[in-house]
Amino acid sequence: MITYQIEEKISVDEFTHVLINSTLGERRPVDEPERIAKMLEHGNLIATARDNGKLVGIARSLTDFVYCTYLSDLAVDEAYQKMGIGKKLIRLTKKETPKAKLILLSAPKAVQYYPKIGMTQWEQCYVLDDIDALP
Repeated sequence: MITYQIEEKISVDEFTHVLINSTLGERRPVDEPERIAKMLEHGNLIATARDNGKLVGIARSLTDFVYCTYLSDLAVDEAYQKMGIGKKLIRLTKKETPKAKLILLSAPKAVQYYPKIGMTQWEQCYVLDDIDALP
């Protein structure tokens, strides 16, 4: 049975494991445990899905709880995908921040998923990786 909850802390190993098993690890620093630890430390809203205690899904967000919630990582172990876990994690995240707009950047493999669950796509997103790119 899958249980869903908000958790204050999860381990670096658990988080890394679910990132790798979800394929999100392809775009996360899974080989840098110190960086993963900081990601967990500064994510202030973590919704989890567990199967008999095993972490099988996570929604890690940064939020002010009233205006915006950036859902930085939505990861579901591939063995548990297509069971509605991602949608339930998004719902739990949104319930915790009902007045805030929930925002996320889709992983390439998930672009078609979000419209199917009722999210609206916006074209106005911009990313800056390198400060030297600024004139």
